[in-house]
Amino acid sequence: MGRIAREGEALGYDYLTLTDHIVLPDLKVPGYPYSESGEFFGEGPQRRHEQLTAASFIAAMTGHIRLVLAVMVVPYRPAVLAAKMLATLDVLSGGRLTVGIGAGWLEAEFDAVATTPFAARGAVTDEYIGAFKALWTQRSPRYAGRWVGFAGITFEPKPVQTPHPPIWVGGESGPALRRAARLGDAWYPIGSNNRHLLDTLPRYRSGIARLQRAAREAGRDPAEIALAYRIKRYGDAVPPVSTDGARRLFSGSAADLRDDFRALRDLGISAVDIDFERPTAADTLSAMRQFKAEILDRL
Repeated sequence: MGRIAREGEALGYDYLTLTDHIVLPDLKVPGYPYSESGEFFGEGPQRRHEQLTAASFIAAMTGHIRLVLAVMVVPYRPAVLAAKMLATLDVLSGGRLTVGIGAGWLEAEFDAVATTPFAARGAVTDEYIGAFKALWTQRSPRYAGRWVGFAGITFEPKPVQTPHPPIWVGGESGPALRRAARLGDAWYPIGSNNRHLLDTLPRYRSGIARLQRAAREAGRDPAEIALAYRIKRYGDAVPPVSTDGARRLFSGSAADLRDDFRALRDLGISAVDIDFERPTAADTLSAMRQFKAEILDRL
């Protein structure tokens, strides 16, 4: 982990991501929403470090690369404790934290970890985010909700970033879009969610349009919400044409991928992350170097 993080920083990548799984069910039963087969990507996906502990470890081993939680399942940790952990991470990293958030999708894991009901995960997530913001920004924090409440407390130190670390809202569904429109500093979807595909330019443009409508309905200027995009597989690892008949984003040759980056830039996307996970650290670093040389350095 440290080797990949340090070399990624030296190569000039802007940020790295850490995922959030605490326990996993039997992975022989397909159910992963972001692959065509329903199976998890990667070797040994059940081997996971706790996300915020791992992020602190990586922060101590690096100097300037940003740390993006991709994404933190908000209901998995009590709100006040999670807010403290995140503030601590932001302070100790020198303000390098981006809090990607989601409500969770894996019911078996949720039932084992969270103390709130799976069916209420959306409402819990929204409340916890409200509590985070109160704790991070108010001198004498107060919050009263169904799932979390506090008053008459101090919460110091505040995060380094003001008013707070950026909150990137993950997810592709209608509720996720509305959450991003109401609470997020950015919308942070994965393009390959089989139930809510955003894997072609027409589909992604449509998603942006839905986000903008939701922002206006929430009384926000859509321009306040940045756009970030997550790619799980690319190049020859994905089919060239998607189910809507359009070319699949980030399929094909290096030149095709460079064109996709330019197209997303023209749509106003400010961040794109690529999954370089391979069976070994050496293979991962090789993929990172090749991608930088063939794609990023030639944009």
